[in-house]
Amino acid sequence: MKTLLDKFKEYITIEHLWQPGSKWLVAVSGGLDSVVLTDLCAAAGIDFVMAHCNFQLRGSESERDEQFVRDLAKKYGRYLYVERFDTDAYCSSRGVSVQEGARDLRYAWFRTLLGPTGSGSTGPNPAGPGSPLPGAAADAVATAHHRDDNVETLLMNFFKGTGISGLRGMLPLQDRLVRPLLFSPKTELRAYAEEKGLTHVEDSSNETDKYTRNFFRLRVIPLVEERYPSVMDNLGDNLARFSEVAIVYRHAMEEQRKQLMEPKGEGCWHISLVRLRKTVPLHTILYEMLLPFGFTPSQSVEVAALLNSTPGHYVASATHRILRDRKVFIITPLQETEAAPVVLEAGSPSLVFPGGVLIQKRMDITATGILKESPVRIALLDAAKISHPLLLRRWKPGDYFYPLGMRKKKKLSRFFIDAKLSLADKEKVWVLESDGRILWVLGQRIDDRFRVTPATTGVLHLEWVSH
Repeated sequence: MKTLLDKFKEYITIEHLWQPGSKWLVAVSGGLDSVVLTDLCAAAGIDFVMAHCNFQLRGSESERDEQFVRDLAKKYGRYLYVERFDTDAYCSSRGVSVQEGARDLRYAWFRTLLGPTGSGSTGPNPAGPGSPLPGAAADAVATAHHRDDNVETLLMNFFKGTGISGLRGMLPLQDRLVRPLLFSPKTELRAYAEEKGLTHVEDSSNETDKYTRNFFRLRVIPLVEERYPSVMDNLGDNLARFSEVAIVYRHAMEEQRKQLMEPKGEGCWHISLVRLRKTVPLHTILYEMLLPFGFTPSQSVEVAALLNSTPGHYVASATHRILRDRKVFIITPLQETEAAPVVLEAGSPSLVFPGGVLIQKRMDITATGILKESPVRIALLDAAKISHPLLLRRWKPGDYFYPLGMRKKKKLSRFFIDAKLSLADKEKVWVLESDGRILWVLGQRIDDRFRVTPATTGVLHLEWVSH
Protein backbone atom coordinates (compact mmCIF):
# COMPACT_ATOMS: atom_id res chain seq x y z
CA MET A 1 0.00 0.00 0.00
CA LYS A 2 1.36 3.41 -0.94
CA THR A 3 2.27 5.76 1.86
CA LEU A 4 1.48 9.49 1.77
CA LEU A 5 5.15 10.14 0.98
CA ASP A 6 4.96 7.75 -1.99
CA LYS A 7 1.85 9.51 -3.28
CA PHE A 8 3.49 12.89 -2.73
CA LYS A 9 6.56 11.96 -4.79
CA GLU A 10 4.41 10.46 -7.51
CA TYR A 11 2.14 13.52 -7.69
CA ILE A 12 4.90 16.11 -7.97
CA THR A 13 6.51 13.99 -10.71
CA ILE A 14 3.31 13.52 -12.74
CA GLU A 15 2.39 17.21 -12.43
CA HIS A 16 5.98 18.39 -13.07
CA LEU A 17 5.99 20.48 -9.90
CA TRP A 18 9.64 20.07 -8.96
CA GLN A 19 12.82 19.35 -10.88
CA PRO A 20 16.22 18.41 -9.45
CA GLY A 21 18.24 21.55 -8.85
CA SER A 22 15.23 23.79 -8.18
CA LYS A 23 14.15 25.26 -4.85
CA TRP A 24 10.75 25.83 -3.27
CA LEU A 25 9.65 28.60 -0.94
CA VAL A 26 7.27 26.68 1.34
CA ALA A 27 4.54 28.84 2.87
CA VAL A 28 4.17 27.74 6.51
CA SER A 29 1.42 29.03 8.79
CA GLY A 30 2.12 26.50 11.54
CA GLY A 31 -1.15 24.68 10.99
CA LEU A 32 -1.44 20.94 10.35
CA ASP A 33 -1.40 21.17 6.55
CA SER A 34 1.74 23.30 6.21
CA VAL A 35 3.57 21.29 8.89
CA VAL A 36 2.87 18.07 6.99
CA LEU A 37 3.99 19.69 3.72
CA THR A 38 7.23 20.80 5.36
CA ASP A 39 7.92 17.29 6.64
CA LEU A 40 7.09 15.69 3.27
CA CYS A 41 9.43 18.07 1.45
CA ALA A 42 12.25 17.22 3.83
CA ALA A 43 11.58 13.47 3.56
CA ALA A 44 11.39 13.64 -0.27
CA GLY A 45 14.74 15.40 -0.51
CA ILE A 46 13.32 18.62 -1.93
CA ASP A 47 15.48 21.71 -1.55
CA PHE A 48 13.37 24.38 0.14
CA VAL A 49 13.30 27.43 2.36
CA MET A 50 10.35 28.59 4.45
CA ALA A 51 8.18 31.71 4.64
CA HIS A 52 5.75 32.80 7.34
CA CYS A 53 3.23 35.65 7.25
CA ASN A 54 2.26 37.27 10.54
CA PHE A 55 -0.93 39.19 9.75
CA GLN A 56 -1.17 40.47 13.36
CA LEU A 57 -4.89 39.77 13.47
CA ARG A 58 -5.12 37.47 16.50
CA GLY A 59 -2.95 39.17 19.12
CA SER A 60 -0.83 36.77 21.17
CA GLU A 61 -1.97 33.86 19.02
CA SER A 62 -0.30 35.40 15.97
CA GLU A 63 2.91 35.81 17.98
CA ARG A 64 2.66 32.20 19.13
CA ASP A 65 2.31 31.00 15.53
CA GLU A 66 5.35 32.97 14.40
CA GLN A 67 7.50 31.55 17.17
CA PHE A 68 6.29 28.02 16.41
CA VAL A 69 7.33 28.37 12.77
CA ARG A 70 10.71 29.80 13.80
CA ASP A 71 11.29 26.71 15.95
CA LEU A 72 10.10 24.50 13.08
CA ALA A 73 12.65 26.08 10.71
CA LYS A 74 15.41 25.32 13.20
CA LYS A 75 14.22 21.74 13.48
CA TYR A 76 14.58 21.21 9.72
CA GLY A 77 17.65 23.42 9.37
CA ARG A 78 15.97 25.71 6.86
CA TYR A 79 16.23 29.43 6.35
CA LEU A 80 13.01 31.20 7.31
CA TYR A 81 11.60 34.44 5.88
CA VAL A 82 9.12 36.25 8.14
CA GLU A 83 7.02 39.28 7.26
CA ARG A 84 4.68 41.15 9.62
CA PHE A 85 1.71 42.93 8.06
CA ASP A 86 -0.62 45.64 9.35
CA THR A 87 -3.51 43.79 7.74
CA ASP A 88 -6.32 45.81 9.32
CA ALA A 89 -4.88 49.10 8.03
CA TYR A 90 -4.34 47.62 4.57
CA CYS A 91 -7.90 46.34 4.32
CA SER A 92 -9.42 49.57 5.64
CA SER A 93 -7.47 51.74 3.20
CA ARG A 94 -8.60 49.63 0.24
CA GLY A 95 -12.09 48.71 1.36
CA VAL A 96 -11.50 44.96 1.04
CA SER A 97 -12.30 42.04 3.31
CA VAL A 98 -9.71 40.59 5.68
CA GLN A 99 -9.62 37.42 3.60
CA GLU A 100 -8.97 39.30 0.38
CA GLY A 101 -6.48 41.69 1.94
CA ALA A 102 -4.47 38.92 3.60
CA ARG A 103 -4.34 37.01 0.33
CA ASP A 104 -3.14 40.08 -1.57
CA LEU A 105 -0.45 40.83 1.01
CA ARG A 106 0.72 37.22 1.18
CA TYR A 107 1.16 36.62 -2.53
CA ALA A 108 2.59 40.06 -3.23
CA TRP A 109 5.30 39.35 -0.65
CA PHE A 110 5.95 35.89 -2.04
CA ARG A 111 6.53 37.39 -5.48
CA THR A 112 9.22 39.66 -4.08
CA LEU A 113 11.09 36.58 -2.85
CA LEU A 114 11.12 34.97 -6.28
CA GLY A 115 13.67 36.10 -8.81
CA PRO A 116 13.27 35.98 -12.61
CA THR A 117 12.30 32.59 -13.99
CA GLY A 118 15.07 30.10 -13.44
CA SER A 119 17.13 32.41 -11.21
CA GLY A 120 16.20 31.00 -7.82
CA SER A 121 18.99 29.93 -5.51
CA THR A 122 19.76 26.22 -5.64
CA GLY A 123 21.78 23.91 -3.46
CA PRO A 124 22.51 24.30 0.25
CA ASN A 125 22.72 27.72 1.81
CA PRO A 126 26.47 28.55 1.70
CA ALA A 127 26.16 30.59 4.89
CA GLY A 128 24.45 27.75 6.71
CA PRO A 129 20.87 27.38 8.02
CA GLY A 130 19.40 30.57 9.40
CA SER A 131 21.56 32.88 7.29
CA PRO A 132 20.20 35.11 4.50
CA LEU A 133 20.30 33.60 1.05
CA PRO A 134 22.07 35.39 -1.80
CA GLY A 135 19.84 36.56 -4.65
CA ALA A 136 16.34 35.15 -5.05
CA ALA A 137 14.91 32.91 -2.35
CA ALA A 138 13.47 30.21 -4.61
CA ASP A 139 12.07 29.25 -8.00
CA ALA A 140 8.47 28.66 -6.90
CA VAL A 141 6.12 29.06 -3.94
CA ALA A 142 4.63 25.87 -2.49
CA THR A 143 1.39 26.02 -0.50
CA ALA A 144 -0.34 23.29 1.51
CA HIS A 145 -3.75 23.42 -0.17
CA HIS A 146 -5.20 19.90 -0.20
CA ARG A 147 -8.11 18.13 -1.87
CA ASP A 148 -10.71 19.28 0.68
CA ASP A 149 -9.63 22.90 0.20
CA ASN A 150 -10.08 22.40 -3.51
CA VAL A 151 -13.59 21.02 -3.10
CA GLU A 152 -14.47 24.11 -1.07
CA THR A 153 -13.02 26.29 -3.84
CA LEU A 154 -15.10 24.41 -6.42
CA LEU A 155 -18.28 25.04 -4.44
CA MET A 156 -17.50 28.72 -3.84
CA ASN A 157 -16.74 29.24 -7.53
CA PHE A 158 -19.94 27.45 -8.51
CA PHE A 159 -22.08 29.73 -6.36
CA LYS A 160 -20.17 32.86 -7.41
CA GLY A 161 -20.65 31.97 -11.08
CA THR A 162 -17.11 31.82 -12.45
CA GLY A 163 -17.82 29.63 -15.47
CA ILE A 164 -16.12 26.41 -16.53
CA SER A 165 -12.64 27.53 -15.48
CA GLY A 166 -13.83 27.99 -11.90
CA LEU A 167 -15.17 24.44 -11.69
CA ARG A 168 -11.69 22.96 -12.08
CA GLY A 169 -10.76 24.54 -8.74
CA MET A 170 -7.15 25.30 -7.88
CA LEU A 171 -4.48 23.97 -10.21
CA PRO A 172 -1.40 22.04 -9.05
CA LEU A 173 0.81 24.41 -11.05
CA GLN A 174 -0.16 27.99 -11.73
CA ASP A 175 2.51 30.39 -12.89
CA ARG A 176 5.19 29.92 -10.18
CA LEU A 177 2.83 28.64 -7.52
CA VAL A 178 2.77 24.90 -6.79
CA ARG A 179 0.19 23.02 -4.73
CA PRO A 180 1.70 19.55 -4.18
CA LEU A 181 -0.99 18.28 -1.77
CA LEU A 182 -4.08 18.67 -3.95
CA PHE A 183 -4.26 14.91 -4.34
CA SER A 184 -4.71 14.29 -0.61
CA PRO A 185 -7.80 14.57 1.61
CA LYS A 186 -7.39 16.18 5.02
CA THR A 187 -7.85 12.81 6.76
CA GLU A 188 -4.64 11.47 5.18
CA LEU A 189 -2.67 14.53 6.28
CA ARG A 190 -3.95 14.15 9.83
CA ALA A 191 -3.08 10.45 9.90
CA TYR A 192 0.43 11.19 8.62
CA ALA A 193 0.98 13.83 11.32
CA GLU A 194 -0.13 11.39 14.04
CA GLU A 195 2.09 8.63 12.69
CA LYS A 196 5.14 10.92 12.57
CA GLY A 197 4.39 12.64 15.87
CA LEU A 198 4.21 16.07 14.23
CA THR A 199 2.88 18.95 16.29
CA HIS A 200 1.11 22.03 14.97
CA VAL A 201 -0.81 25.11 16.12
CA GLU A 202 -4.52 25.72 15.72
CA ASP A 203 -5.90 28.96 14.27
CA SER A 204 -8.91 29.93 16.38
CA SER A 205 -10.40 31.85 13.41
CA ASN A 206 -10.98 28.50 11.70
CA GLU A 207 -13.82 27.89 14.15
CA THR A 208 -15.90 30.87 13.01
CA ASP A 209 -18.11 30.80 9.94
CA LYS A 210 -17.91 34.55 9.23
CA TYR A 211 -15.32 33.84 6.54
CA THR A 212 -16.70 32.39 3.29
CA ARG A 213 -14.47 29.33 3.16
CA ASN A 214 -15.23 28.47 6.77
CA PHE A 215 -18.95 28.88 6.07
CA PHE A 216 -18.74 26.16 3.44
CA ARG A 217 -16.45 24.01 5.57
CA LEU A 218 -18.42 24.23 8.80
CA ARG A 219 -22.01 24.55 7.60
CA VAL A 220 -22.65 23.80 3.94
CA ILE A 221 -20.58 20.64 3.44
CA PRO A 222 -21.66 18.92 6.72
CA LEU A 223 -25.28 19.57 5.77
CA VAL A 224 -24.80 18.01 2.32
CA GLU A 225 -22.95 15.06 3.86
CA GLU A 226 -26.09 14.18 5.79
CA ARG A 227 -27.70 13.25 2.48
CA TYR A 228 -24.57 12.34 0.47
CA PRO A 229 -21.95 10.91 2.88
CA SER A 230 -19.35 10.53 0.09
CA VAL A 231 -19.74 14.08 -1.21
CA MET A 232 -16.08 15.02 -0.63
CA ASP A 233 -14.81 11.98 -2.54
CA ASN A 234 -17.35 12.51 -5.32
CA LEU A 235 -16.53 16.18 -5.74
CA GLY A 236 -12.83 15.37 -5.58
CA ASP A 237 -13.34 12.99 -8.52
CA ASN A 238 -15.38 15.67 -10.31
CA LEU A 239 -12.49 18.10 -9.97
CA ALA A 240 -10.31 15.80 -12.04
CA ARG A 241 -13.01 15.47 -14.70
CA PHE A 242 -13.74 19.20 -14.74
CA SER A 243 -10.04 19.91 -15.24
CA GLU A 244 -10.08 17.77 -18.39
CA VAL A 245 -13.33 19.37 -19.55
CA ALA A 246 -11.74 22.80 -19.04
CA ILE A 247 -8.86 21.84 -21.35
CA VAL A 248 -11.27 20.85 -24.14
CA TYR A 249 -13.36 23.96 -23.47
CA ARG A 250 -10.32 26.24 -23.55
CA HIS A 251 -9.17 24.86 -26.89
CA ALA A 252 -12.65 25.40 -28.34
CA MET A 253 -12.71 28.99 -27.05
CA GLU A 254 -9.31 29.70 -28.58
CA GLU A 255 -10.61 28.61 -31.97
CA GLN A 256 -13.61 30.92 -31.57
CA ARG A 257 -11.33 33.83 -30.65
CA LYS A 258 -9.21 33.26 -33.73
CA GLN A 259 -12.30 33.30 -35.95
CA LEU A 260 -14.02 36.28 -34.33
CA MET A 261 -11.31 38.59 -32.97
CA GLU A 262 -8.80 40.53 -35.05
CA PRO A 263 -5.93 42.50 -33.42
CA LYS A 264 -5.65 46.09 -34.59
CA GLY A 265 -2.58 47.25 -32.69
CA GLU A 266 -2.11 49.36 -29.54
CA GLY A 267 -4.27 46.97 -27.48
CA CYS A 268 -7.21 47.30 -29.87
CA TRP A 269 -9.34 44.39 -31.12
CA HIS A 270 -12.18 44.14 -33.64
CA ILE A 271 -15.02 41.59 -33.52
CA SER A 272 -16.99 41.12 -36.73
CA LEU A 273 -20.71 41.66 -36.10
CA VAL A 274 -21.68 39.50 -39.07
CA ARG A 275 -19.72 36.54 -37.70
CA LEU A 276 -20.78 37.17 -34.11
CA ARG A 277 -24.48 37.07 -35.02
CA LYS A 278 -23.97 33.57 -36.42
CA THR A 279 -22.14 32.34 -33.31
CA VAL A 280 -23.74 29.69 -31.11
CA PRO A 281 -23.88 29.76 -28.11
CA LEU A 282 -23.53 33.55 -28.29
CA HIS A 283 -23.55 34.54 -24.61
CA THR A 284 -21.06 31.89 -23.48
CA ILE A 285 -18.57 32.71 -26.22
CA LEU A 286 -18.96 36.45 -25.66
CA TYR A 287 -18.36 35.96 -21.93
CA GLU A 288 -15.14 34.01 -22.52
CA MET A 289 -13.85 36.43 -25.17
CA LEU A 290 -14.45 39.45 -22.95
CA LEU A 291 -13.22 37.94 -19.68
CA PRO A 292 -9.53 38.89 -20.27
CA PHE A 293 -10.65 42.50 -20.68
CA GLY A 294 -12.31 42.65 -17.26
CA PHE A 295 -15.97 42.28 -18.32
CA THR A 296 -18.37 40.52 -15.94
CA PRO A 297 -21.00 37.91 -16.91
CA SER A 298 -23.78 40.51 -16.68
CA GLN A 299 -21.79 42.89 -18.89
CA SER A 300 -21.43 40.21 -21.57
CA VAL A 301 -25.25 40.19 -21.72
CA GLU A 302 -25.18 43.98 -22.17
CA VAL A 303 -22.64 43.60 -24.97
CA ALA A 304 -24.87 41.06 -26.71
CA ALA A 305 -27.66 43.67 -26.58
CA LEU A 306 -25.39 46.09 -28.45
CA LEU A 307 -25.88 43.90 -31.54
CA ASN A 308 -29.32 45.46 -31.86
CA SER A 309 -28.25 49.03 -31.03
CA THR A 310 -26.91 51.85 -33.19
CA PRO A 311 -23.22 52.79 -33.60
CA GLY A 312 -21.75 54.79 -30.74
CA HIS A 313 -23.16 52.79 -27.83
CA TYR A 314 -20.67 51.01 -25.60
CA VAL A 315 -20.12 48.97 -22.43
CA ALA A 316 -17.08 49.60 -20.21
CA SER A 317 -15.25 47.37 -17.74
CA ALA A 318 -12.72 48.68 -15.21
CA THR A 319 -9.96 48.53 -17.83
CA HIS A 320 -11.54 48.39 -21.31
CA ARG A 321 -14.43 49.56 -23.41
CA ILE A 322 -16.28 47.69 -26.14
CA LEU A 323 -17.82 50.06 -28.67
CA ARG A 324 -20.54 49.33 -31.23
CA ASP A 325 -19.33 50.55 -34.62
CA ARG A 326 -20.98 50.04 -38.00
CA LYS A 327 -19.66 46.56 -38.81
CA VAL A 328 -17.58 45.61 -35.77
CA PHE A 329 -17.32 45.75 -32.01
CA ILE A 330 -14.15 47.64 -31.08
CA ILE A 331 -12.35 46.76 -27.84
CA THR A 332 -9.91 49.41 -26.61
CA PRO A 333 -8.16 50.17 -23.30
CA LEU A 334 -9.74 52.95 -21.29
CA GLN A 335 -7.88 56.24 -21.38
CA GLU A 336 -6.69 56.93 -17.83
CA THR A 337 -6.72 60.70 -18.28
CA GLU A 338 -7.96 63.15 -20.88
CA ALA A 339 -4.99 64.07 -23.06
CA ALA A 340 -4.13 67.74 -22.50
CA PRO A 341 -2.91 69.98 -25.35
CA VAL A 342 0.88 70.35 -25.63
CA VAL A 343 3.00 73.05 -27.23
CA LEU A 344 5.78 72.64 -29.79
CA GLU A 345 8.26 75.52 -29.75
CA ALA A 346 10.23 76.62 -32.81
CA GLY A 347 13.58 75.46 -31.42
CA SER A 348 12.42 72.07 -30.12
CA PRO A 349 13.63 69.15 -32.26
CA SER A 350 10.91 66.87 -30.89
CA LEU A 351 7.90 66.67 -28.64
CA VAL A 352 6.72 63.64 -26.67
CA PHE A 353 2.94 63.43 -26.22
CA PRO A 354 0.44 60.66 -25.35
CA GLY A 355 0.07 59.74 -29.04
CA GLY A 356 3.80 59.28 -29.66
CA VAL A 357 6.63 61.63 -30.69
CA LEU A 358 6.47 64.58 -33.07
CA ILE A 359 9.80 65.47 -34.73
CA GLN A 360 10.34 68.79 -36.52
CA LYS A 361 13.18 70.29 -38.57
CA ARG A 362 13.60 73.16 -41.00
CA MET A 363 14.82 72.21 -44.47
CA ASP A 364 16.04 74.21 -47.43
CA ILE A 365 13.85 73.87 -50.51
CA THR A 366 16.68 72.31 -52.52
CA ALA A 367 17.15 69.50 -50.02
CA THR A 368 13.66 68.05 -50.24
CA GLY A 369 11.52 66.15 -52.63
CA ILE A 370 8.86 68.69 -51.78
CA LEU A 371 6.56 68.18 -54.69
CA LYS A 372 6.31 64.46 -54.05
CA GLU A 373 3.40 63.16 -52.01
CA SER A 374 4.60 62.45 -48.46
CA PRO A 375 3.51 59.52 -46.23
CA VAL A 376 0.62 60.16 -43.82
CA ARG A 377 3.06 60.20 -40.88
CA ILE A 378 5.19 62.93 -42.50
CA ALA A 379 4.04 66.50 -43.22
CA LEU A 380 5.95 68.91 -45.48
CA LEU A 381 4.67 72.43 -44.88
CA ASP A 382 5.53 75.93 -46.11
CA ALA A 383 7.56 77.28 -43.20
CA ALA A 384 6.87 80.92 -44.09
CA LYS A 385 3.15 80.48 -43.50
CA ILE A 386 3.59 78.99 -40.03
CA SER A 387 3.95 80.79 -36.70
CA HIS A 388 5.33 79.04 -33.62
CA PRO A 389 4.55 77.88 -31.05
CA LEU A 390 2.39 75.13 -32.48
CA LEU A 391 -0.43 73.56 -30.47
CA LEU A 392 -0.90 69.80 -30.53
CA ARG A 393 -4.26 68.62 -29.24
CA ARG A 394 -7.08 66.13 -29.64
CA TRP A 395 -9.61 67.07 -32.28
CA LYS A 396 -13.00 68.29 -31.09
CA PRO A 397 -16.46 68.71 -32.62
CA GLY A 398 -16.63 71.84 -34.75
CA ASP A 399 -13.02 71.58 -35.95
CA TYR A 400 -12.51 72.13 -39.64
CA PHE A 401 -9.64 72.41 -42.11
CA TYR A 402 -8.97 72.63 -45.84
CA PRO A 403 -7.92 69.07 -46.85
CA LEU A 404 -4.96 68.99 -49.23
CA GLY A 405 -6.22 69.43 -52.81
CA MET A 406 -9.45 71.17 -51.76
CA ARG A 407 -10.27 74.86 -51.78
CA LYS A 408 -13.24 74.58 -49.45
CA LYS A 409 -13.17 73.91 -45.74
CA LYS A 410 -14.46 70.64 -44.36
CA LYS A 411 -15.47 69.70 -40.85
CA LEU A 412 -13.30 66.97 -39.38
CA SER A 413 -16.37 64.98 -38.39
CA ARG A 414 -17.41 64.83 -42.06
CA PHE A 415 -13.86 64.14 -43.19
CA PHE A 416 -13.65 61.17 -40.81
CA ILE A 417 -16.90 59.72 -42.13
CA ASP A 418 -15.63 59.97 -45.71
CA ALA A 419 -12.33 58.39 -44.64
CA LYS A 420 -14.35 55.55 -43.01
CA LEU A 421 -12.63 55.98 -39.64
CA SER A 422 -14.14 53.94 -36.84
CA LEU A 423 -15.42 55.64 -33.71
CA ALA A 424 -12.45 54.33 -31.74
CA ASP A 425 -9.99 55.57 -34.38
CA LYS A 426 -11.58 59.02 -34.31
CA GLU A 427 -10.95 59.30 -30.60
CA LYS A 428 -7.21 58.81 -31.16
CA VAL A 429 -6.83 61.63 -33.71
CA TRP A 430 -4.54 64.57 -32.89
CA VAL A 431 -4.38 67.86 -34.78
CA LEU A 432 -1.57 70.40 -35.03
CA GLU A 433 -2.52 74.05 -35.26
CA SER A 434 -0.85 77.45 -35.69
CA ASP A 435 -2.65 80.65 -34.67
CA GLY A 436 -5.90 78.74 -34.35
CA ARG A 437 -5.66 77.15 -37.83
CA ILE A 438 -5.18 73.42 -38.27
CA LEU A 439 -1.99 72.60 -40.18
CA TRP A 440 -2.17 68.85 -40.07
CA VAL A 441 -4.53 66.10 -39.02
CA LEU A 442 -1.90 63.64 -37.86
CA GLY A 443 -1.92 60.41 -39.78
CA GLN A 444 -4.56 61.72 -42.20
CA ARG A 445 -3.88 64.86 -44.27
CA ILE A 446 -2.28 68.30 -44.16
CA ASP A 447 -4.17 71.56 -44.67
CA ASP A 448 -4.09 72.84 -48.25
CA ARG A 449 -3.36 76.40 -47.07
CA PHE A 450 0.07 75.31 -45.79
CA ARG A 451 1.09 73.05 -48.68
CA VAL A 452 4.48 73.40 -50.35
CA THR A 453 4.29 75.24 -53.69
CA PRO A 454 6.86 76.24 -56.33
CA ALA A 455 7.09 79.59 -54.53
CA THR A 456 8.07 77.96 -51.23
CA THR A 457 11.57 78.84 -50.01
CA GLY A 458 11.69 76.90 -46.74
CA VAL A 459 10.05 73.71 -45.58
CA LEU A 460 8.98 72.62 -42.10
CA HIS A 461 9.44 68.84 -42.02
CA LEU A 462 7.29 67.09 -39.38
CA GLU A 463 7.28 63.39 -38.64
CA TRP A 464 4.95 61.57 -36.31
CA VAL A 465 6.23 58.39 -34.65
CA SER A 466 3.40 56.67 -32.77
CA HIS A 467 3.85 54.46 -29.72
